[in-house]
Amino acid sequence: MSPDTDQPAAAAAPKGAAPKHGPAKSPRRRAREFALQGLYQWLLSQAEGAEIEAQLSEHDGFDRIDRRHFDALLYGCIREAGELDALLARHVDRRISLLSPVEHAVLLIGAYELKHCPDVPYRAAINEGIELTKSFGGTDGHKYVNGVLDKLAPQLRPAEVAAARAARRK
Repeated sequence: MSPDTDQPAAAAAPKGAAPKHGPAKSPRRRAREFALQGLYQWLLSQAEGAEIEAQLSEHDGFDRIDRRHFDALLYGCIREAGELDALLARHVDRRISLLSPVEHAVLLIGAYELKHCPDVPYRAAINEGIELTKSFGGTDGHKYVNGVLDKLAPQLRPAEVAAARAARRK
């Protein structure tokens, strides 16, 4: 028996092989993923946030989310969608209504985190948006999300972005 898998040693993965699944997802990453799914549903159906949350709560892994962050993202993005879209509109190359629902939802999450979550570094907010889009979006959607959030960050976090850029110049 392999001590790590409770499987016969012959069934264990060869040394150096990549694990079947990536590293365990943090509760905050799970919160973002479920919020993305909820916002996607909201963008398509305009259903109430509580109804969407009730449906999401039945899925595997929902019990392992950062509940406060999920609530902030889902309900905050729904509540402030008009304001967040107005911020995003300055940095996108098309009308917001023409964005794919996945990219739109990811951009809402990124904009919300940049605006309201100072405990999330601006680069982390951008990188999380990129990773969500890689997992759920179209082939090159992550490049688009990166560009939009990278343009939005200095507007919403000017001091943090300026400090990071100054540190890179040294």
